[in-house]
Amino acid sequence: MKIRIGIVGYGNLGRGVECAVTKSPDMTLVGIFTRRNPESIHPVTETPVYHVDQAQTMRSEIDVMILCGGSANDLAEQTPAFAHDFNVVDSFDTHAKIPEHFAQVDEVCKASGKIGVISVGWDPGLFSLNRLYGQAVLPNGKDDTFWGKGVSQGHSDAVRRIPGVRDAKQYTIPVEAAMEQVKRGEAPTLSAREKHTRECFVVAEAGADLAAIETAIRTMPNYFADYDTTVHFVSQEELDQHHAGYPHGGVVFRTGVTGLTKEHRHVMEYRLTLESNPEFTAGVLTAYARAAYRMNQAGQCGCKTAFDVAPADLHPASGEELRRTLL
Repeated sequence: MKIRIGIVGYGNLGRGVECAVTKSPDMTLVGIFTRRNPESIHPVTETPVYHVDQAQTMRSEIDVMILCGGSANDLAEQTPAFAHDFNVVDSFDTHAKIPEHFAQVDEVCKASGKIGVISVGWDPGLFSLNRLYGQAVLPNGKDDTFWGKGVSQGHSDAVRRIPGVRDAKQYTIPVEAAMEQVKRGEAPTLSAREKHTRECFVVAEAGADLAAIETAIRTMPNYFADYDTTVHFVSQEELDQHHAGYPHGGVVFRTGVTGLTKEHRHVMEYRLTLESNPEFTAGVLTAYARAAYRMNQAGQCGCKTAFDVAPADLHPASGEELRRTLL
């Protein structure tokens, strides 16, 4: 029996999930749910589109709901709301607010008997796992994470939510000199500002207060306040022509020492180079949707993160096949 999937939200991430689910032999896509007029949505597949208000009436037809909204305004409300009726998966990526988000989703899931897997993209998500592995293996060491250069969906969405902004793209750019220090195993102490810069390309609404928009971006907590941020105001045509793609990537380093006298130095490195950030993130969400279904079928409930999910539950193959082919 295939795992029945629903998608909430049909932007770049939702379209990526549509593709990922379609390519997963153990899954079937039941429906796409939107706040917009369903007739205005034209899926790549022939998947039915429903208004989001109809979702609750289909709780017996969907095993896992994959939530594809933004962290700035959508997921903090949507994930607990949908967890009343569905197993849910999201990519909530406001790192500072993950404990609060976890607590809210956990309370609902334990009451409803559902699984809620939160914050599973690549960071937070895959990068989080590699930071955990690094600390476990090299306890006497230091973490460093670098993102980009690439388009951050979460930060771009946060800019687009600012009044007066019509469209926007945000690039996260690593400071090369800082990254080279870490690669050499020097274990420097670096602030967020010393490791990355941020660059925004913003299309403003006609008559908007550009100075107010720039100030709102530069001072936005959890997103831009701790970084040197450059803001460019451009036309929609320029944004579409020069910033249409969604590349991204990054590196997690763990540098550490072993030996009784700390005589041996080690560098662990995990790198992603992504041509399409939303499509890759969609693949992560889809794998964790499989795990959410399996965990719930095994009688589990409550909120989970990447740390709480067994790797084998992410893969469509059986444990026997995984042991035979991957170990």
